[in-house]
Formats: sequence, C-alpha cells, structure tokens
Amino acid sequence: MRKAGLLIPVASLPSRFGIGDFGPRSYELVDLIKECGFKIWQILPLNPLGFGNSPYQSYSSKAMDEIYISLEILVEEGLLDEVKDFYPRAGKVDYAKVRAFKEPYLRKAFKNFKENEEYIKFIEQKWVREYAVFAALKKANGNQCWNQWPAEHKEWITNQKPLDEFEEEICYGMFLQYTLVHQWRKLRKYANSLGIETMGDVPIYVGIDSLDVWSYQTGFLLDSDGRPTFIAGVPPDGFSAEGQRWGNPIYDWDQQKKDGFSFWLDRLSYNAELYDIVRIDHFRAFDTYWKIPASCPTAIVGEWVEAPGYDLFDTLYAAYPNMNIIAEDLGDLRPQVLELRDHYHMMGMRIVQHSFDPVNEMPMDRENLCAYTGTHDNESLRVWYSHIDEPWKRKIRKFFKKHHFNNKLMSENMIEYTLKSRSKIAILPMVDLLNKNDSCRINFPGTVGDPNWQWKLKDYEEFKAKMPWIKTQIESSNR
Repeated sequence: MRKAGLLIPVASLPSRFGIGDFGPRSYELVDLIKECGFKIWQILPLNPLGFGNSPYQSYSSKAMDEIYISLEILVEEGLLDEVKDFYPRAGKVDYAKVRAFKEPYLRKAFKNFKENEEYIKFIEQKWVREYAVFAALKKANGNQCWNQWPAEHKEWITNQKPLDEFEEEICYGMFLQYTLVHQWRKLRKYANSLGIETMGDVPIYVGIDSLDVWSYQTGFLLDSDGRPTFIAGVPPDGFSAEGQRWGNPIYDWDQQKKDGFSFWLDRLSYNAELYDIVRIDHFRAFDTYWKIPASCPTAIVGEWVEAPGYDLFDTLYAAYPNMNIIAEDLGDLRPQVLELRDHYHMMGMRIVQHSFDPVNEMPMDRENLCAYTGTHDNESLRVWYSHIDEPWKRKIRKFFKKHHFNNKLMSENMIEYTLKSRSKIAILPMVDLLNKNDSCRINFPGTVGDPNWQWKLKDYEEFKAKMPWIKTQIESSNR
C-alpha cells in the first residue's frame, strides 16, 4: 500500500503562543492527519535556528530550538502556573517576540525542575553539556561566532576546563535540551501509536557558527583562525542567476574518511533515533559538491568536486543496516548521483510541478520515489500554475481531462495525480492542500529573512473543511 504524508513544519502549527510547538495543537494535528488517512508527518529541521531564522543554518545538528517547548505541557507537569496567551491567532511567526515571551517562563520552569533518572541519563551524552557550554559562551560573548571569542573560551572545547561562573547557565541549557527531547519523544510515540511515522530533515551542511564545527574543526576546511576557506552553495540555476551562496563550511572529506566518518555516523544515527524516516537535504553533495572560495561574494565562481559518497555509505550501512533514508535528489544532476542513490536502494524524490515542466520534464516513473506536489522551497501549486503561459495551461488541462481528473481546482488535480502516481510515498504540503498563494510560502531560496520561515496557521478550520476531500483522494489512491 502506498503511503501519503503531510508536510508542515512544527513552527507553522497553531498555538496559544505565537509559534507552533510540541503541545496540544501538535497532538490535534496528529489526530487530524490520522482521520485523513495520512501515514507520515514530515517536518523541517528542529535544530536551533541560525541566521535569518533558517533551520538550515543551525547552531547544532543534534540540539533542538527551545522555541518549540510547550509551555502548556510544563503547566501540566507542575513546573509552571497558568500561562497567558501570546498572539494565539498570529498568521506569521515573530521569532524575537516569541523568544522574549517564552524565556522567563522557561527559566521559571528550570528553577522548579527536580532532576530525575531520565534527565541524568540524558545529560550523560557528550553533546548535551558541550552544546549547553557553547550556548552559554555564545551568550557571554554577545552572540558572536565562536571563532571570534577570546582564547580561553574559543579553546574550551579542547581543554574542557571548569567554567564555574557559567555553571547555572550551562545547567539551564541542559534542562532545555532534555525538555525538548522529552516532549518530542512523547509526541512521536503518540503519532506512532496511531500508525503515523515522522519524517525528519537533515541538512547536508552545518553552520560555521555551530557546536559541530567548533568541536570538530579538523573535519572542515578552515584557516588557522577557524574561518572557512571554502563555503557551500550551488551555481546559478532557476532559483538564482548568481547561484546560492549558503556560507556553510565545506567538509574536509579526507580527514572525515581518516576518522571513519564518525561525525556522519554519529549525526545520522542520532537523527534516526528521533525520527522514523530521515530525509537528507541536498543529497547530491555526497557525489559532487560546489566548492566556492570564501572570498567570493556570489556562488558564480566555484568548482564541482567529488565526494567519497560510496565510502561513507558503505561505512554507515555496515553499522546501521536498517536506517531509513530518503535522498533529496532534485535539480540538474549528473547520472552518478542517481547511481549512488540506487546503489543503496535509497528512495529519491520528484516534484509534480517538474513533471509538467516543458523544459526540464521529470516524470514520476519509478516506484521507489517520494513524490511531492512541492517542498518548502517551491512556490505553491496555485502560484506555479498562474505563472504558466496559456498554451501550456491548455496542454495540462487536456492531460487531466483525458485521464479523468475533474476536480474544481488545478491544485486538486495535481494532488490527485501525485497520490495516484507509482511512487511509494506521496507528500502533500499544507500550503497546497489549502490552495494558498505565495504569502504562505515557507522559503524563497537565495533570500534571507522576512518572509522566510514565518508562515503559520491561525487554526485548523480550513484544513478540517478540506479533510473529507483529502480522505476520499487518499482512499481512492490505495484501491
């Protein structure tokens, strides 16, 4: 049986406090997607949000952002008294205001928290204290990147000297991470109990200003001051005439290989513990990656360099043979990328919009696929169709009429087509299900800041109204 899934980030869910979190409205969403017949809930990275509030420029590939902690659950657990509402009907997330609102409550919950056996076991993980130290020192240094800290702080990761003056802040940071994992695991367990799998998202790169780079500097191409010598991105494409200059440091793959790819095994195995399915963003960089000199202001100048993808995945699957990975293999790829994917029987991706692209047509002609109407980076189906010229629109309408897709909206035809494709998994973004325009787009690639990552549902009313149609389409696709 094919599986259908819903794509919506946690931050985009309704809540009482201006941003989606791990609280009651997340549980309500799980109930609703169960009722629709969905089997998968796909989210975006939960890691601490970095520059521009992007989940792809995180301060850690393991830690989560405390912004997702449910204050309501802290009330239920007796760590807080009742909490007043804060922009409960917001349609956009104001990250700075939400953080300012939540922090006093989180600190109060920390003061009321009593260590238990589960907490003690959790903080025994090496990364937990190291991330708490990273966060405390970053705050003490005016939120500067670690490579700009004074020597005694910058070098702590190698000498691990006592930091008595920061100990309370460090303990607070460990409490936040424990609370996040505790709440997420309960939510995931509830979803699993209803037959819903969770799909997490792992960015291929990590941010320079991260625990990952600070704690493993030899694994990246850095200069003697800890600054990147080369950075990641992609050359000019349909999204950007200057390419995308992401700014993430490039891996020193020779050193990573010498170290047995321990960084990747540790990172991916941890994410596999948090989620049922792990989607790796920009999978192509395991085959070849765009290497941009850090001095270049755009991504136009660069070169494709081969990565040791086979060595890495041979090592990974030898240690974790049952890891469930979906490879984001979109874009203009050389054949070797797909050969790498297929060698390990990984599921690839297709975007239905591209199946109707007159220039770069990519038919959904394989079963081992995760098909999407769009991802967080795409314009919605509604907007995409509005931008097509009339002759091509007529051709698309003729196709759907021939194949008996007779829905009221073109987005509905696209959704039905995706669900009935040969792919094993079909993922539908909430913005497409609700036929939204670009005011609800999650991300515009190549841009930073407003309005990226800000879209949020005010409530579930539109979704509930659409549910009977969604349920019918999912049931029909499995006949």
